[in-house]
Amino acid sequence: MSDQPTDPIACGLDITIRTGTGAARTSLAAFDSALLDAGVANFNLITLSSVIPPKSRVRQVDVPLGGNHGDRLYCVLSSASTEQPGQTVWAGLGWAVDDSTGGGLFVEHKGASRREVAERITASLEDMSRNRGGGYDDIRMTLTSATCTDVPVCALAIATYAVAPWFLDER
Repeated sequence: MSDQPTDPIACGLDITIRTGTGAARTSLAAFDSALLDAGVANFNLITLSSVIPPKSRVRQVDVPLGGNHGDRLYCVLSSASTEQPGQTVWAGLGWAVDDSTGGGLFVEHKGASRREVAERITASLEDMSRNRGGGYDDIRMTLTSATCTDVPVCALAIATYAVAPWFLDER
């Protein structure tokens, strides 16, 4: 009997999705506050182009991401900010995965309403899947919002692929 997992997806990336919102005196500080809320504030973000490698597992979590201060974080990120009192912003990630390979696609959108963002995510993933000959399963998404009252706000959704130190001796 082999020690190898029988599930073909079991050996790939564990991509986790988190959301966060923040408010602060500047838009940049609101973005930082949203990163803190999502549990990914102390990383150097390296954004990716939204392709999910084969054998990956995508799951939503609500716990901080492990790693050291300043580590590199490979991610797909959607963020939306506003400084206008009374205005609400939405950020969202959508994904579709081929169940047989674990490979797939992410899309990131932002907008003024939940419906707008959800429609953009759906349209993008439908077109991108069709352009690749289909094969991706149901579209999944996560959306979050923030409403400005008196200071800038940010809403963000982030898919985290991997954390890496800058130097090998930091492992």
